[in-house]
Amino acid sequence: MNSLTRVANPVELLLLGHAGERRCGVDRRAGEVSYSDMLSAVKEYAGRLSATGVRPGCRAVVVSDDSIAAITAVLALWWYGCVPILLHPMLRDADIAFVLQDSDAEFAELNVAPERRAALGGGLAELVPGRASQSAGPPASFGETDELLVQYTSGSTGRPRGVRHCMRAIHAVLRGVGSLLALTADDVVLSTAKLSFGYGFGNSLLFPYTAGASSVLLDGPADPFNVAMALQEHRPTVLFSVPRLYAGMLRLAEQGKVMDTSSLRLAVATGEHLPAELATRITETLNVPLVNGFGATEVLHTVVAAHVGQGEAAGLAGPGSIGFPVPGVTATIRDDAGQPLGAEIAGRLHITTASAALGYVNRPQDAGCVFADGGVYTGDIALRAVTGDFRHVGRADDMLLIGGYKVAPAEIEGVLRGIPEVADCAVVGGADGSGLEQATAYVVARDPARQDEARKIVRSALRANLAPYKRPSRIEIIDALPVTANGKLARFRLRGQAPESTT
Repeated sequence: MNSLTRVANPVELLLLGHAGERRCGVDRRAGEVSYSDMLSAVKEYAGRLSATGVRPGCRAVVVSDDSIAAITAVLALWWYGCVPILLHPMLRDADIAFVLQDSDAEFAELNVAPERRAALGGGLAELVPGRASQSAGPPASFGETDELLVQYTSGSTGRPRGVRHCMRAIHAVLRGVGSLLALTADDVVLSTAKLSFGYGFGNSLLFPYTAGASSVLLDGPADPFNVAMALQEHRPTVLFSVPRLYAGMLRLAEQGKVMDTSSLRLAVATGEHLPAELATRITETLNVPLVNGFGATEVLHTVVAAHVGQGEAAGLAGPGSIGFPVPGVTATIRDDAGQPLGAEIAGRLHITTASAALGYVNRPQDAGCVFADGGVYTGDIALRAVTGDFRHVGRADDMLLIGGYKVAPAEIEGVLRGIPEVADCAVVGGADGSGLEQATAYVVARDPARQDEARKIVRSALRANLAPYKRPSRIEIIDALPVTANGKLARFRLRGQAPESTT
């Protein structure tokens, strides 16, 4: 990885100085693209921004699946001095419209169907096809703590929050978890996590481009079949994924599917809890070292990690272990008053790091609770073991972490309560057969004699009103929800139930 000198624009770090003929990325539409190709495309795009009259410094939304075009747009917006906000097109129109309004965006790159573009893009500047570009000029300058990037993440009520990042944070993650990955110009990176999420943004752009390496960009669903095909076609050296997808890959291998991992030198699992048994199966089946990591959008990427299989104190020392703070990060466990707790005592996980975000877009009250006591409260309950590693206990706010995505039970319950056939409901998390977290919707049918019909209607409503990753894995029809002595919902009792039927 090249020297992390203090640069005024990320493009100087990610594009300039790399061998122009080397490949920086590949996707199924653009094919292979070199660093020289990318630099030319970025300058041309930045020139078109100027010709369109986009204001330097404004926030700009890019709605796109993973692609060379998405990376080009982000880098060009940085070159021009804008603040990109990358969203995935699987989001509903209402979700995208909310971000467009909440962020005060002035420009939009909408790589979606024409009818969706017409519904979403009203009032925002867009590049006009065929319009000649002006000179891009030199890259704009950003200060170390100037807003540089906004990433939207779900809040505890399902209302998205825009997390504001700066140049300081990019340098911090490159020095931190980037030093553990130790990418070189010969690496080929494949990430199943999308660019629109913090984990994927680092995997497919920040880390490989800083090293002068190459990233494979997969559009469409990141399922085990597609990953197996990509492994065979592109022969990546580093695979970034989430535990749930690794489990699916192992099931394919067990079913006789050829899983060519001979090109891999490293696998990385982050985004949700990695059970120790699953970690062992990954390393044995894929025959590759594994890094288990923990991070949050509010700290840009991974802040706690461990190499699995390098001794008890270096990896998964026990159930729930997430490893050790990466270089430049201090992790502590604190009580409700913000005071540090001793070993083996569960409390709020607090992270002190230069990658901490500047705050939220238009959420000063939320920011005051999260960005406090000199660092960031991740919203997780954890403990520090006597061996020094950290163990994950659960989410402080009942948020579910499924496949690398934060999912708010309240948002799912809001959809369920809008169904006439539903009398009551609750959504909780639990572990599936592989020990991975899944969401289960417990539903009380308004007419007990028509439970099968209620299940079908619920399934249809969830598909119509929620993004795929937010939909519960199971729907359970029950007679009544358990409550405590004072009448409150007893979620802990639901979590202890063993679901038998699925969606």
